Amino acid sequence: MPHEPLSQADVLLEGFLALDTPEGFRAELIEGEIVVTPPPDGDHEDYIGLIVEQVMAFARTKMQFAGNKGLKLRSGGRCPKNHAIPDGTFAPKALRLYRGAQPWMPCEGVALVVEVTSSKPAADREAKRHCYARGPIPLYLLVDREESSVTLFSDAEGDDYRQHCTVPFGKPVRLPEPFSFDLETADFI
Repeated sequence: MPHEPLSQADVLLEGFLALDTPEGFRAELIEGEIVVTPPPDGDHEDYIGLIVEQVMAFARTKMQFAGNKGLKLRSGGRCPKNHAIPDGTFAPKALRLYRGAQPWMPCEGVALVVEVTSSKPAADREAKRHCYARGPIPLYLLVDREESSVTLFSDAEGDDYRQHCTVPFGKPVRLPEPFSFDLETADFI
Protein backbone atom coordinates (compact mmCIF):
# COMPACT_ATOMS: atom_id res chain seq x y z
CA MET A 1 0.00 0.00 0.00
CA PRO A 2 1.58 3.32 -1.05
CA HIS A 3 2.15 5.99 1.60
CA GLU A 4 1.67 9.67 1.08
CA PRO A 5 5.01 11.43 1.01
CA LEU A 6 5.87 13.25 4.22
CA SER A 7 6.08 17.00 4.10
CA GLN A 8 9.29 18.76 5.12
CA ALA A 9 7.52 19.92 8.30
CA ASP A 10 6.51 16.33 9.15
CA VAL A 11 10.06 15.07 8.61
CA LEU A 12 11.40 17.89 10.80
CA LEU A 13 8.86 17.10 13.53
CA GLU A 14 9.67 13.37 13.45
CA GLY A 15 13.39 14.11 13.69
CA PHE A 16 12.81 16.57 16.50
CA LEU A 17 10.68 14.15 18.52
CA ALA A 18 13.32 11.43 18.07
CA LEU A 19 16.17 13.62 19.40
CA ASP A 20 18.08 12.29 22.38
CA THR A 21 19.54 15.44 23.92
CA PRO A 22 22.28 15.20 26.55
CA GLU A 23 21.11 15.22 30.16
CA GLY A 24 20.17 18.71 31.33
CA PHE A 25 19.88 20.11 27.80
CA ARG A 26 16.55 20.83 26.19
CA ALA A 27 15.45 20.89 22.58
CA GLU A 28 12.66 23.01 21.11
CA LEU A 29 11.15 23.23 17.64
CA ILE A 30 10.43 26.90 17.06
CA GLU A 31 9.22 28.18 13.70
CA GLY A 32 10.99 25.46 11.75
CA GLU A 33 14.28 25.54 13.68
CA ILE A 34 15.49 23.01 16.23
CA VAL A 35 17.05 24.89 19.14
CA VAL A 36 19.10 23.01 21.76
CA THR A 37 20.01 24.90 24.92
CA PRO A 38 22.36 24.01 27.77
CA PRO A 39 21.29 23.91 31.42
CA PRO A 40 20.60 27.39 32.82
CA ASP A 41 23.00 29.23 35.09
CA GLY A 42 22.23 30.15 38.69
CA ASP A 43 21.15 33.73 37.97
CA HIS A 44 18.60 32.43 35.45
CA GLU A 45 17.12 30.11 38.09
CA ASP A 46 17.16 32.91 40.69
CA TYR A 47 14.90 35.08 38.50
CA ILE A 48 12.49 32.18 38.02
CA GLY A 49 12.44 31.54 41.77
CA LEU A 50 11.70 35.20 42.54
CA ILE A 51 8.77 35.19 40.11
CA VAL A 52 7.34 31.88 41.39
CA GLU A 53 7.59 33.05 45.00
CA GLN A 54 5.60 36.23 44.27
CA VAL A 55 2.94 34.52 42.14
CA MET A 56 2.31 31.91 44.81
CA ALA A 57 2.10 34.56 47.54
CA PHE A 58 0.14 37.32 45.82
CA ALA A 59 -1.87 36.06 42.82
CA ARG A 60 -5.61 36.49 43.30
CA THR A 61 -6.20 33.09 41.65
CA LYS A 62 -4.33 30.12 43.09
CA MET A 63 -1.79 28.99 40.50
CA GLN A 64 0.20 25.89 39.67
CA PHE A 65 3.69 26.25 38.24
CA ALA A 66 5.60 23.98 35.89
CA GLY A 67 9.22 24.57 34.99
CA ASN A 68 10.35 23.51 31.52
CA LYS A 69 6.97 22.04 30.50
CA GLY A 70 6.75 21.13 26.84
CA LEU A 71 3.98 22.96 24.99
CA LYS A 72 2.50 22.22 21.57
CA LEU A 73 1.58 25.54 20.01
CA ARG A 74 -0.72 26.40 17.13
CA SER A 75 0.66 26.38 13.64
CA GLY A 76 1.57 29.49 11.76
CA GLY A 77 4.53 31.54 10.68
CA ARG A 78 7.27 29.60 8.97
CA CYS A 79 6.49 26.24 10.55
CA PRO A 80 3.18 24.46 10.95
CA LYS A 81 4.30 22.59 14.06
CA ASN A 82 5.86 24.38 17.05
CA HIS A 83 7.07 22.75 20.27
CA ALA A 84 8.44 25.13 22.91
CA ILE A 85 9.62 24.66 26.47
CA PRO A 86 9.12 27.90 28.40
CA ASP A 87 11.26 28.45 31.46
CA GLY A 88 7.99 28.49 33.37
CA THR A 89 4.25 28.16 32.90
CA PHE A 90 1.46 29.13 35.25
CA ALA A 91 -2.09 27.80 35.11
CA PRO A 92 -5.01 28.19 37.52
CA LYS A 93 -4.80 25.45 40.12
CA ALA A 94 -8.49 24.63 39.67
CA LEU A 95 -7.75 23.40 36.12
CA ARG A 96 -5.12 20.84 37.23
CA LEU A 97 -3.61 21.15 33.73
CA TYR A 98 -0.38 19.36 34.54
CA ARG A 99 -1.94 16.23 36.08
CA GLY A 100 -1.76 13.45 33.52
CA ALA A 101 -0.34 15.78 30.85
CA GLN A 102 1.85 14.31 28.14
CA PRO A 103 5.44 15.58 27.80
CA TRP A 104 4.17 17.89 25.05
CA MET A 105 0.80 19.28 26.15
CA PRO A 106 -1.57 21.72 24.45
CA CYS A 107 -1.37 25.25 25.79
CA GLU A 108 -5.10 25.74 26.38
CA GLY A 109 -5.58 26.89 29.97
CA VAL A 110 -2.04 28.22 30.45
CA ALA A 111 -2.39 31.74 31.89
CA LEU A 112 1.23 32.91 31.68
CA VAL A 113 4.55 31.76 30.26
CA VAL A 114 7.87 33.08 31.55
CA GLU A 115 11.18 33.26 29.72
CA VAL A 116 14.47 34.50 31.12
CA THR A 117 16.97 35.31 28.39
CA SER A 118 20.11 33.25 28.17
CA SER A 119 22.52 32.40 25.35
CA LYS A 120 20.01 33.06 22.52
CA PRO A 121 17.95 36.09 23.59
CA ALA A 122 16.63 36.74 20.08
CA ALA A 123 14.56 33.55 20.21
CA ASP A 124 12.90 34.67 23.46
CA ARG A 125 12.33 38.21 22.17
CA GLU A 126 10.89 37.34 18.77
CA ALA A 127 10.20 33.74 17.74
CA LYS A 128 8.83 32.54 21.07
CA ARG A 129 6.73 35.69 21.45
CA HIS A 130 5.02 34.88 18.14
CA CYS A 131 4.58 31.20 19.05
CA TYR A 132 3.04 32.03 22.42
CA ALA A 133 0.70 34.61 20.89
CA ARG A 134 -0.49 32.02 18.36
CA GLY A 135 -1.07 29.62 21.27
CA PRO A 136 -2.92 31.75 22.26
CA ILE A 137 -1.34 32.17 25.67
CA PRO A 138 -2.83 35.30 27.29
CA LEU A 139 0.32 36.59 29.00
CA TYR A 140 4.03 36.31 28.22
CA LEU A 141 6.56 37.62 30.74
CA LEU A 142 10.07 38.17 29.38
CA VAL A 143 12.96 38.84 31.76
CA ASP A 144 15.66 40.29 29.51
CA ARG A 145 18.99 40.08 31.30
CA GLU A 146 20.94 41.93 28.58
CA GLU A 147 18.51 44.85 28.68
CA SER A 148 17.97 44.69 32.48
CA SER A 149 14.24 44.87 31.86
CA VAL A 150 11.00 42.95 32.25
CA THR A 151 8.35 42.99 29.52
CA LEU A 152 4.80 41.76 29.89
CA PHE A 153 3.12 40.95 26.58
CA SER A 154 -0.68 40.73 26.59
CA ASP A 155 -3.76 40.78 24.36
CA ALA A 156 -2.71 38.06 21.91
CA GLU A 157 -4.05 38.42 18.38
CA GLY A 158 -2.85 36.32 15.47
CA ASP A 159 0.86 35.79 15.82
CA ASP A 160 1.70 38.68 18.15
CA TYR A 161 0.59 40.52 21.25
CA ARG A 162 -1.16 43.85 20.79
CA GLN A 163 0.07 45.28 24.09
CA HIS A 164 3.32 45.23 25.98
CA CYS A 165 4.71 46.99 29.01
CA THR A 166 8.47 47.15 29.59
CA VAL A 167 9.97 48.27 32.90
CA PRO A 168 13.61 48.41 33.99
CA PHE A 169 14.77 46.12 36.76
CA GLY A 170 13.78 47.74 40.04
CA LYS A 171 10.33 48.88 38.89
CA PRO A 172 7.15 46.82 39.37
CA VAL A 173 5.15 45.42 36.46
CA ARG A 174 1.40 44.90 36.82
CA LEU A 175 0.19 41.34 36.19
CA PRO A 176 -3.51 41.52 35.24
CA GLU A 177 -6.25 38.96 35.96
CA PRO A 178 -6.08 36.19 36.96
CA PHE A 179 -2.99 37.36 38.88
CA SER A 180 -3.98 40.94 39.84
CA PHE A 181 -0.82 42.13 41.57
CA ASP A 182 2.34 44.12 40.92
CA LEU A 183 5.37 41.89 40.33
CA GLU A 184 8.28 43.53 42.13
CA THR A 185 11.61 43.43 40.28
CA ALA A 186 13.87 45.18 42.82
CA ASP A 187 15.56 41.86 43.64
CA PHE A 188 16.39 41.39 39.92
CA ILE A 189 19.11 44.04 40.24
